[in-house]
Amino acid sequence: DAPRPGDTPHSRVSPSPQVCWLAPEQTAGKQKPYMYTQGQAVLNRSFFPCFDTPSVKCTYSATVEVPEGFTAVMSATSWEKQKDNTFIFKMSQPIPSYLIALAVGDIVSADVGPRSRVWAEPCLIEAAKKEYDGVIEEFLAVGEKLFGPYVWGRYDILFMPPSFPFGGMENPCLTFVTPCLLAGDRSLVDVIIHEISHSWFGNLVTNATWGEFWLNEGFTMYAQRRISTEVYGLAYTCLEAATGRALLRQHMDNTGEDHPLNKLRVVIEPGFSLFLGVNPDDTYNETPYEKGYCFVSYLAHLVGDQSKFDAFLQAYVNRFKFQSITADDALGFFLEYFPELKEKGVDSIPGFEFDRWLNTPGWPPYLPDLSPGEQLMKPADELAELWAANSLNMEAIEAMDITAWRTYQLVYFLDRVLQKSPLPEGNVERLSRMYPKISKAQNAELRLRWCQIILKNNLEAEYSKVKDFLHSQGKQKYTLPLYRAMWGGSESARALAMETFSATAPQLHINVQNYVKKILGLE
Repeated sequence: DAPRPGDTPHSRVSPSPQVCWLAPEQTAGKQKPYMYTQGQAVLNRSFFPCFDTPSVKCTYSATVEVPEGFTAVMSATSWEKQKDNTFIFKMSQPIPSYLIALAVGDIVSADVGPRSRVWAEPCLIEAAKKEYDGVIEEFLAVGEKLFGPYVWGRYDILFMPPSFPFGGMENPCLTFVTPCLLAGDRSLVDVIIHEISHSWFGNLVTNATWGEFWLNEGFTMYAQRRISTEVYGLAYTCLEAATGRALLRQHMDNTGEDHPLNKLRVVIEPGFSLFLGVNPDDTYNETPYEKGYCFVSYLAHLVGDQSKFDAFLQAYVNRFKFQSITADDALGFFLEYFPELKEKGVDSIPGFEFDRWLNTPGWPPYLPDLSPGEQLMKPADELAELWAANSLNMEAIEAMDITAWRTYQLVYFLDRVLQKSPLPEGNVERLSRMYPKISKAQNAELRLRWCQIILKNNLEAEYSKVKDFLHSQGKQKYTLPLYRAMWGGSESARALAMETFSATAPQLHINVQNYVKKILGLE
């Protein structure tokens, strides 16, 4: 709003999805208020005056004054605290406006590596330190080996309040992440690998328009899975990628394959206003991530040699660093780097034309081979099959030991059980008793699937688990599928949806509140 008499010439901001003002009850500590900004995709225009397009990059500095007892952090390469609770920030590398981010709250930090610390509310800092001590440096070092120098100096992580609607936001030097990642067993660190990968793909080489978001996300998914393969091996990475592919399948089944958003190059009206054209935030879905990953994998498949493709990725980052590019720039450079492929006309192989990848909606023409994951998938498939039977073969079920299964193997198993649901009468109750590791899990990925299974099987005895999970966090990717499942379920499931939403709405991000209202027909 306009400056008021006596105001210093600072920006004044009203509550909005861009600048989130949280009441104490929306934080983990529940004692003090909190504020943070979310710039992606086109939200920072209401935080400060800027060219709010990813095609423009600049450096920035900021002076932030906060009340006593609060700390400010920003996506900046340097910061210093001065007297009177004033913080000075500088970002010395050029970045697009959407990556400028600020958070202010009762937050403290702990070192977890030579160039990394975790930031969190005091009640979460021990858990954050324990979960991430030592692991971040390993991921950064592998990333540097694969993609070239890490140019941002520090890589810190800020654990956000539970109402934060995303898994992570790759703000340079300071990734914002959901506290759901504090699983207690390091089982969800792949989200951090994804955000670290953005340090090269997205933050260093950036899509020039939001219509080609796959340049940020498809390359980042590929980079994430390269790092994961180096650190955790091929079988585990293929299993994680299979989970991603299942999400893409689910998304395309929901929207219909030929939905215009299911292309890599999405038409976002030029010069749209948030009220007229398509808001880039409404185009958020699995396609740029997983179909984008398939396209980058297809390029690697054309090259046919992993080390040569790794070298190409380094050259690509080096060629376009600190720039914003289009798909034509990226693919042009690919063909220039591999003249023998250009010679062969790989951009126009029938059925796999680059143009078709970019402009035709639908399932990816090429799928990378995930068969190395089968050693982990096969037992999960077999076990799901056993639990879906009309009469349970308990001997065979008990012979399968799942104690050593890692999160993604359990997630894969639960996805299979969900696909086969509703199960025959009584099976889900027995499954719940047999595997407390699943039905009493604290891990958010497992909790999401278990809640979906409860709803698909209308297991009213465990409805409280759905309610508890939705009370504990407000991440969009967990919240919306559960409201969709409740609304598509029985009368009692719909009642649960209404009751839970009226209790939790104030602690949800405004966008998530609006999406849930749409699902529940409260618009």
